[in-house]
Amino acid sequence: MPTSSPLWEFVDISKAYPGVLANDQVSIKLYGGSIHGLLGENGCGKSTMIKTLSGVQQPDGGKILNNSQETHITNPQDARAKGIATVFQEFSIVPTLSVGENIYLGNMPSTKFGLIDWKKIHADASAVLHEMEVDISTEAITGHLSVGEQQLVEIAKAIAIDAQMIILDEPTAALGEDEIETLHRLLRNMRNKGTAILYVSHRLDEVERIVDEVTILRGGKVVRASGETAIDVNQIVSAMVGEEIAEHYPKERNAKDTIVLEAHELTTSNGVTNASFDVREGEVLGLGGVLGSGRTEIARALFGVDPIISGEIRLEGKPIHIANEIDAIEKGLALVPENRKFDGLFFNFRASGNITAASLSSLSRLGVLNLGVEKQGAQRLIQELEISALAESKTVNFLSGGNQQKIVIARWLFSDAKVLIMDEPTQGIDIGAKLAVYKLINTLTKAGKSIILISSDHDELLAMSDRIAVIQHGTVVRLSSAENLTHNDLVRASAAKTNQQPLEVTA
Repeated sequence: MPTSSPLWEFVDISKAYPGVLANDQVSIKLYGGSIHGLLGENGCGKSTMIKTLSGVQQPDGGKILNNSQETHITNPQDARAKGIATVFQEFSIVPTLSVGENIYLGNMPSTKFGLIDWKKIHADASAVLHEMEVDISTEAITGHLSVGEQQLVEIAKAIAIDAQMIILDEPTAALGEDEIETLHRLLRNMRNKGTAILYVSHRLDEVERIVDEVTILRGGKVVRASGETAIDVNQIVSAMVGEEIAEHYPKERNAKDTIVLEAHELTTSNGVTNASFDVREGEVLGLGGVLGSGRTEIARALFGVDPIISGEIRLEGKPIHIANEIDAIEKGLALVPENRKFDGLFFNFRASGNITAASLSSLSRLGVLNLGVEKQGAQRLIQELEISALAESKTVNFLSGGNQQKIVIARWLFSDAKVLIMDEPTQGIDIGAKLAVYKLINTLTKAGKSIILISSDHDELLAMSDRIAVIQHGTVVRLSSAENLTHNDLVRASAAKTNQQPLEVTA
């Protein structure tokens, strides 16, 4: 049960940056034994609030109360000392260290001789992981673990310091369904033991499942305080965007019978095994499966990132050889990668340089880039995709996640790609930006483009796909019309332990 009075209370917190009031008198009450959702679109002030709560920055105004006593959080170390642990979207683990070392990094126990007590580190870390009901060796090198396991190590660090409050920023952005269930079970256990949990996520379906109360920000202000909004997706979306959203997934059916791309028994050294499927003109072919099933590896093979050992790719009926990414681009394939920060963007470039990066030869003569033509083409796409006007004057690191994702997609519109592979295109972006991506998918398929959509969000995959190929161990085990599949079908098919023969379900 939640504590009767707030464990932590943040009263009228304000924070301004040059030209922007990021937090405008934001108040939040966090109770022990409760999971509190902090929600809002990109740019609403959530990240700024998290930085204040975790001691990364100081507020310009307002006060912080711990057990009704005013306090100050001077830096992240002070936050940890006061029992506040933050799990950021980008993990703070050291990948070359062991699990035990990461759990106690910065707080390693020592022997009476002043040496690090390695035996105690691993014993205590094992006890924490046992309490979490997590089977991970404390000796394992953390960088060798899966993303989901690394997330659990971050949680273990919070438990190790006996945190009163834990802040989770987009904790499931890169997790599969099984890993999400493991994380949610762990959070419920922590809640039941009296921990206050602040949960920040764009995935509203899981918010509906896990949180007890919500605070919603818009434009730096609280528009719905806890207790004012039911845990209902439609009400939450309405409060976040300031208007009713009639349809979360505005799918248009534009698929035709003409086959554009065929993959026949593709095999790579990176986990793809005899994968076969086809993609039709104007179609969205979804790739479903758990993390590690081989979905992304199939995308990498098609785009020339990983060499194909055997099998064949046909484009518009003709066999093609894709030796590398340049080959793929020249043949009309495009990849919107899962990790736009590391694989998709040049953060020190403005939008124009990012948009034209895959098509420089078309803008050059005798090796000299025509900057005027580049700017004109980029501006057209910035306007068409409703990308922030800041994109023309600021480097892309100053833009929201939604605007960054639109710029990656704009690159392939500029190159006039025939087939776009979109790997988790809405991961980590808000509901408004998601809707923009969905509408863009409709625009592309209406123009005859073909889309291969990879998504761990089963609702999104079912709603936005025409057909779905279920991937398991790098091969297609089921191929079906999306209309004939359910959420449970995807979970069962992708988690099955034995390979099945591909099955085409019609109508």
